[in-house]
Amino acid sequence: MTFGDVNWLHLAGYALVILGVIGVILPLVPGPLLIWLGALVWAWGDGFERINWVVLAILGVLALLAWASELLFTTALSRHTGVSWKAIGGAIVGGLAGGLLLTGIPVVGTIGGALVGAMLGALVVEWFDKRNLRRALRATWAYLIGSLAASALEILIAVVMVIIFFWRVWP
Repeated sequence: MTFGDVNWLHLAGYALVILGVIGVILPLVPGPLLIWLGALVWAWGDGFERINWVVLAILGVLALLAWASELLFTTALSRHTGVSWKAIGGAIVGGLAGGLLLTGIPVVGTIGGALVGAMLGALVVEWFDKRNLRRALRATWAYLIGSLAASALEILIAVVMVIIFFWRVWP
């Protein structure tokens, strides 16, 4: 889809990849999925010459791996250390609420609000569930470590995806 010298699908693909990179940092924005979608749109604009179906499949597997890392690290590590499902739910609700409440402060507010909200959500629910502050703090710490490990892996995977994308796109 070109108009003049501009390939609008390439521009849309670049925009989606950039949005995906931002989404790796911002909560609720599916970063790796947007990077994959950007690669797909870009490839469509190129007739799947530089980015073919094999590359798209590799990027798709990486996007799925990034999504699974969130489930694996955050949930599995938290559950392994004794965090209740209720506390994980409290962390999710608290993270959403915190991120939404501090959206007025661009990026930093959303990330900070989501992190603080998630920790408070887990702490409050775990404390109400077990009535033991020490166990609640330990559970919240485990949830934080799992979340940070998942985020680090998601960022690493997103960087690999972007490198593969630009390696194929730039001659």
